[in-house]
Amino acid sequence: MLILSFESSAKAASAALVHDGRLLSQYMQCSALTHSRTLLPMAEDMLKNAGLTVHDVDLLAVAHGPGSFTGIRIGVSAVKGLAWAADKPCTGVSTLEAMAWHGLAAGGYICPVMDARRQQVYNALFKTENGRPVRLTEDRPIALEELAAELEALAAPVFLVGDGAQLAYDFFTARSLPCVMAPDNLRWQDAWGVAMAAADKEPGTADSLLPVYLRLSQAERERQERLSKQVKP
Repeated sequence: MLILSFESSAKAASAALVHDGRLLSQYMQCSALTHSRTLLPMAEDMLKNAGLTVHDVDLLAVAHGPGSFTGIRIGVSAVKGLAWAADKPCTGVSTLEAMAWHGLAAGGYICPVMDARRQQVYNALFKTENGRPVRLTEDRPIALEELAAELEALAAPVFLVGDGAQLAYDFFTARSLPCVMAPDNLRWQDAWGVAMAAADKEPGTADSLLPVYLRLSQAERERQERLSKQVKP
């Protein structure tokens, strides 16, 4: 199966072509340009260089959250548009599950973390079994203090991946919790992980593909705070 996958949940954006678990090509950018300007041109260049078109692809996949609200919307919208235009199946996968694939070489427990601000991270815990990450928790926004308590109960080192890895590493090591931070080349979200996570998912359609935010945006939270203050006596 040939998968064209996209990752735009954080500062970097990437697109990848993966055939039956083998990476054929990956294009990544981490620049000041918005994902709306980079994501589809990257995929078009990559397909052209491989002598393929989107009609040759069997499945379109995208990280549908958690992550940057704007980035997720751009990635999901791009895949919905391609799926509609080419009449292709598509699927959304957890950004955190996609990142967990980067921890397989370390073995043991994998702890993807994305900085959610306010001393919170987006997180899920995984364990390496039979050459793949197996989910132990659902995706959730969680306070670092609460996550530290969970890791203490594991009584085993964890492998940290994601754009919140440095934040979590500093917090955990200050509390003497055993953890290893992924090297730079494995730390960040990418489209290869998205393709690997999507390979065994039930494909859907453009109509069924939706973003998963986990919590309200900052603007929506601030609006709710203003409204709650207005109704107080």
